[in-house]
Amino acid sequence: MPVNKRSKYRGSRTCGGGTHKNRRGAGNRGGKGRAGHRDHRFSHFLLLGEVHNGKHGFHAKNPYNANVLDVGDIDQMVDALIASGNATMEGDVVIIDAGQIGIDKILGGGKITKMMNISAKAFSENAKAKLEEMGGQALIV
Repeated sequence: MPVNKRSKYRGSRTCGGGTHKNRRGAGNRGGKGRAGHRDHRFSHFLLLGEVHNGKHGFHAKNPYNANVLDVGDIDQMVDALIASGNATMEGDVVIIDAGQIGIDKILGGGKITKMMNISAKAFSENAKAKLEEMGGQALIV
């Protein structure tokens, strides 16, 4: 009895590999590399946690993530902002620097009940209109 496979298969034409055509390309083993990782080799890659189901959508190379807040939310926060020292009161006008509270852009959602002068990097058109309608100002820094 032979000791190892090499000597066991000496003399046979295909050395246990089936017909001589079977060992030519990668087709006999189901492809090269990750081929079939979602089909005929799924369970092997699933156990290793390497199943890759493709990409979806896109990623911007230079994303712009602005911190935004609605004018209505600022109107509700006015008392807390004055108490914390992030806003000041001059007569009937509340003066707010949006940069101090970490806001880049002011959006126009919500209702305004107080006259406010807000300074920020950017404003939406709706936010400007609401502030000016109440007698306040939108100052771009």
